[in-house]
Amino acid sequence: MKVGMDGVLLGAWADVSGAKRILDIGTGTGLIALMMAQRNADARIDAVEIEPDAFQEAVYNIQQSPWNERIQIELCSFQEFAGKAGLKYDLIVSNPPYFTNGHKAPLENRATARHSDSLSLGDLISGAIGLLNETGKIALVLPVDGLPELTQLDDSNNLHISRICHVKPNPQKPVFRILVELTNTECIIQEENLMIEFEKHHDYTPEYKGLTKDFYLKF
Repeated sequence: MKVGMDGVLLGAWADVSGAKRILDIGTGTGLIALMMAQRNADARIDAVEIEPDAFQEAVYNIQQSPWNERIQIELCSFQEFAGKAGLKYDLIVSNPPYFTNGHKAPLENRATARHSDSLSLGDLISGAIGLLNETGKIALVLPVDGLPELTQLDDSNNLHISRICHVKPNPQKPVFRILVELTNTECIIQEENLMIEFEKHHDYTPEYKGLTKDFYLKF
């Protein structure tokens, strides 16, 4: 699980403008934290990772990057981090574990990354609210069937969807991911659609290339 498309989508789509402090929850090997640093030269980024092997890879990747002085990573659960953090954030991003049913991956670290046993969406939202500035934003990538639960959590936590992007893999397949931005302020929702490929595999759409070109050498 080195670099996944979900992380690339969120890292490229999240609105980093004006953010001075950014938190990446479940950074994995550091992908989204590094993308945040690349896209916003003024931001300081904190990252949290619970899985030790992923944490070590993230530390290595961050140390090798041009932005290592602006990224701080901690090995702990998000619940532990949220309980002791003394900072407020302008932007909180997460590509959270979201497989709540079915068989777990055979490797424990992969299962931790993919299943929500260690961090439910409810725990993520409630913890993030406590760390968010009054005008801050939360940006997530989720499977499309996670939208009803997210909407319910938003209502109970007085959050509002400000932007949502419906992502299709290709013309034949339905929407399978959503990119969502949440705020504390009621607003008009900005909706958009994104298709990743045309009918041929690896024949990427101009919209997907435009969104991610700064992060792929092949574009």
